[in-house]
Amino acid sequence: MSSQPPEPPSNRPYDQDNELDTDELEPEQITAQAGQDMELPHPVNWRALTAEDAEYEWLALNEWIDWLRHTFGLPASVIPPAWHRHPELVWELSALHLHWLGAYDPAQHASAPIGWLADFHTAQARLREWVALSGTRLDRDRPTRQTIWPGEEPQPAQPETPIINRDEEFVAFVIADVNRRAEDEAQFPRRGKAEPQDRP
Repeated sequence: MSSQPPEPPSNRPYDQDNELDTDELEPEQITAQAGQDMELPHPVNWRALTAEDAEYEWLALNEWIDWLRHTFGLPASVIPPAWHRHPELVWELSALHLHWLGAYDPAQHASAPIGWLADFHTAQARLREWVALSGTRLDRDRPTRQTIWPGEEPQPAQPETPIINRDEEFVAFVIADVNRRAEDEAQFPRRGKAEPQDRP
């Protein structure tokens, strides 16, 4: 499996075979038409993704997070290498990614990016809290510890494991997740989606 995400849908505001006649439209009408024709970002429900959709979303999110951490110089206390192994981080980072896609959509208002940057600043505090609670670090990782409620079976302690090659481990993780979802789909063909259990 390639470590690069598939090509996303085109962001062109209209098809080349059906171009807008801008000589007959006001600027507001052009913007409105462009917004109608473009495929806008949509929420990603990680619990219900099919195997095919999950592969795309994992790779797209991973590519964006790699860009984000380099662009803003983020430490592992905000985005650790094994973020993909912690559902609380997956949901937070995925929401931030979708917010970014919406803010920088060509049909969006010009002030939207400053709103995203403000929300990104706030989200960093939440990410630091999630990372501290999860116990994942720059060079090692362990599953997030769970609070056992009365009547539940105690969970065995999970040891820390070293992170040797993050990219290889990420690809292996995605392959395993996609395979599990494909198996679920084979067992529940009528539903056409993965079972929500044990998913991010």
